[in-house]
Amino acid sequence: MSKTQTIKPLFDYVLVRPLEAETKTASGIVLPDSAKEKPQMGEVMAVGPGGLNDEGKINPMLVKVGEKVLYKKWGGNEVKVGSEEWLLIEQKDVMAVVQ
Repeated sequence: MSKTQTIKPLFDYVLVRPLEAETKTASGIVLPDSAKEKPQMGEVMAVGPGGLNDEGKINPMLVKVGEKVLYKKWGGNEVKVGSEEWLLIEQKDVMAVVQ
């Protein structure tokens, strides 16, 4: 995706930029790239308008741009933004807002 294009999620999708995975363990051991787990925390970069409920009304989005969130480990679709891999996930896959 070129730098001039932007991604605007539809429905109840959330665009998340994953935060860097830890490079050291709590005891100070440096982890090689192959041992790092995929991060489950990221920053919300864009949100859709909300999904439709059974009555055809839009459910409001609970997350906002700029918030840090925890999301399900295997949720979402990877999207290339510039040189980074971001995720496009459904709001239901966001488990918590980090404060």
